[in-house]
Amino acid sequence: MRQTRWQPHVLALNAPAALRPWLTEDGSLTARLKAHSSSFRVQCLHQQTALCLNDEAASIGMHRAGRVWEREVLLRCDNTPVVFAHTVVPMSATASDWPLFSALGERSLGTTLFGDPQVRRGELEFARLRAGHPLALRARKALGLDGPDVAAAAGADELILYARRCLYRRRQGSLLVTEVFLPSVLALLPQQTSK
Repeated sequence: MRQTRWQPHVLALNAPAALRPWLTEDGSLTARLKAHSSSFRVQCLHQQTALCLNDEAASIGMHRAGRVWEREVLLRCDNTPVVFAHTVVPMSATASDWPLFSALGERSLGTTLFGDPQVRRGELEFARLRAGHPLALRARKALGLDGPDVAAAAGADELILYARRCLYRRRQGSLLVTEVFLPSVLALLPQQTSK
């Protein structure tokens, strides 16, 4: 499988114009999703040890792909999945580096990261994920869209998903969050706030 090229600027992706504000959101994605729905929920798919992807290893300080703590979730707005999120933490990280990571459950990682003054956020990187990329495959599987009939019925454009990732540091630990935006995110509208 060809490696994904992560880009430092969103314009390199040629992403749909309506998706760019989601990709480039500088604040908490959780907060933005909450502002675009009447009900927001994190659905934890799993949190376990796994092998990191080849293109993640160098970002988190590993010489080659190896075992990491992995967490995958669907972010749901009004019960519709809109983002597939994938997080990896090197096994060398300690509980003092990421004290709440192992006990997140259905809570938002973003709320934890943006609420902790010790967390340092890196630069966003962006990518187009083709149908065969492991994260695109996992996102479609989480949505129940992983059969061969689905791939045959979908056009080439529908099989491309857009993603961003960011490295976070706390104490001596690093944590890489990749967010894969599902097409349904484009249907979200800002919620009216009551006065």
